[in-house]
Amino acid sequence: MTPLKFGVFVPPQNVIGLSPTVAIRRAIELAVHLDQLGFDEIWFGEHHSGGAEIVASPELMIAAAAERTQRIRLGTGVISLPYHHPFQVADRIVQLSHMTRGRVMFGAGPGQLPTDAKMFGLEATDLRPRMEESLDIILRLLAGETVSHKADWVTLQDAVLQLRPFHGSLDVSVVGTVSPSGPKLAGRHGLGLLSLAATDPTGNDQLPVHWDIMNEEAARTGHTIDRSNWRLMGPMHVADTEAEAVRQCEHGLRWQYEYLSHISPSAIAVPDTTAELVETLNSSGRASIGTADMAAAQIQRLLGRTGGFGTYLFQGIDFANWSDTLRSYELFAERVIPRFDGSLEPVLGSYEHVLSQSDDNRAATSAARAAAKEQWQREREATRP
Repeated sequence: MTPLKFGVFVPPQNVIGLSPTVAIRRAIELAVHLDQLGFDEIWFGEHHSGGAEIVASPELMIAAAAERTQRIRLGTGVISLPYHHPFQVADRIVQLSHMTRGRVMFGAGPGQLPTDAKMFGLEATDLRPRMEESLDIILRLLAGETVSHKADWVTLQDAVLQLRPFHGSLDVSVVGTVSPSGPKLAGRHGLGLLSLAATDPTGNDQLPVHWDIMNEEAARTGHTIDRSNWRLMGPMHVADTEAEAVRQCEHGLRWQYEYLSHISPSAIAVPDTTAELVETLNSSGRASIGTADMAAAQIQRLLGRTGGFGTYLFQGIDFANWSDTLRSYELFAERVIPRFDGSLEPVLGSYEHVLSQSDDNRAATSAARAAAKEQWQREREATRP
């Protein structure tokens, strides 16, 4: 099995009532925490309304986090392309690729919140076509082309970037949820896919379909699709016991799903208690709220469902308070990641080898002790007058 990578997809989404200044700072602190724990990636979102997802510029978050971290990769999760001039997006991402020494990842999407689109004077149905047009322009710019393009919403005249990406290329992914739009673009352009509804029953059902769409489009356009560039996101919280996980998620789990009920047409009815909600989420596979073993089982189910993917992403939401959230990531790094990244196999192999040689080990140690005693006696005798 190819080693999995792990990360966190941070909208961020904070329980209403928390200081927005504290919330933004904590998103940066989370990047540092994950970097120290050995997580591979963190992605920052873009939203402009709602009061719960208060980061407007993932690029600014990446610039701040890059100066405080060493190895973790930093993604735009995502830039909502219909809200920006494509040349400016490409220009900023290339600059970030140099500022991060190649650690930046470019994630693109159409925009999630209808209330965001309305403020830009856009209908929800305008977003995906405009995103596709913008993405095509950006990819051409990143490839070093000189681009002229005129549309009713954007114009470029002999536009060319003055910098190339650090090391010459960028890791580019597009969002996919339920519709074929994301996987179509991923295959058409040879990009990665961010499956943000991977554990939602409807989105989960579409995962094999999306992989087929990617391959069909890639074959048609002469690209190659790699499972290592497929990222799946899901809600997860880890504690020492399932009961402890439920108690910790009293903080924000019900709030989160009540908030979603005002946004998503596939949102679930929210039960009266956190315990009931956890049971609903865990039994349906929508989330894993519980122990490290339960988290590992959730990832194993996703591997079985897809046939393999590259990275699992936590949904970075305030299900629990700050200290319990940090501890959840610690437990995951300690007890789950080693089961999937290949690091535990040689350790277990060495441990089991020692146990299998126990008789020989004890005999060898006893012989060494006896030899040392005899040597000491000879040395002692030799020094006597």
